[in-house]
Amino acid sequence: MTWEDLDSYLDKAPGTISAYVGRLGAPPTWTRLPDATHYAASTMKIGVLVALHRAAEAGRLNLDAPVPVHNAFDSALPGAPRFANARDYDNDDAVWDRVGSTASLRWLAERMIVRSSNLATNIVIGAVGLPAVAEAWALGGARHSVTGRGIEDSAAREAGIDNLVTAADLAALLGGLARGAREPGPLASPAGCASMLDVLFAQEHREDLAAGLPAGTRIAHKNGWVHGIRHGAGVVFPADAPPYVIVVCTTTDLADGGPSGEEDDDACRLIAHVSAHVWASRHDLAD
Repeated sequence: MTWEDLDSYLDKAPGTISAYVGRLGAPPTWTRLPDATHYAASTMKIGVLVALHRAAEAGRLNLDAPVPVHNAFDSALPGAPRFANARDYDNDDAVWDRVGSTASLRWLAERMIVRSSNLATNIVIGAVGLPAVAEAWALGGARHSVTGRGIEDSAAREAGIDNLVTAADLAALLGGLARGAREPGPLASPAGCASMLDVLFAQEHREDLAAGLPAGTRIAHKNGWVHGIRHGAGVVFPADAPPYVIVVCTTTDLADGGPSGEEDDDACRLIAHVSAHVWASRHDLAD
């Protein structure tokens, strides 16, 4: 299958399918609507992770100091009442079990990524602030992505304050992390970038991009889903080829809205299909 064949395959899918594929630091080999904006779902948590580590490196936060685990947050809409998360809309009982107690920001950030905990995400956003998340996106080279509010901030959402991403912006941020782990860059120190990649390597939701790769392939990634949305964004590290960035964003009726396995979600299957094609072409990506 050629890249043109892959485009033709995706043309048959309903909705908007965006993609970005390329080696680190090189022009993309293949893109499809790379600047189309999509609701971010949980891919916005990558920007929150970067903002947290930047704050820690600047000495503003201590990743290992205990912070309260609570479920009441300031809305991004000025004057709106505080909001709370719903436990049945989350993916990680471990964080909820600590409500009323404490946890370290490092642990909360890990749960935010590896289990995609919404509660952990909002606690971390409260610690770093939304302007710091915006700065992380900008330093990563993002041009259109916005993290305007926390998760389940319905007052802000109804007022039009939203969280948006593009395939190109997710690729820029993740590619910046992967390059930054090798040499100094704008996002964080090499050690800080490597630490963030380790968290992304530990991702437990592996039903989309990772499902299209051979077992054991290293991929630092984050996905996101709500009804009508499924995204996968990551950096793949083959043993026999240079690493590459792959992002597939889908706004489509194929997405069932839950963290179900690839066999239950057509959007997961679509992303896995793209991932498998890119893997098969890994030796031929543009330098």
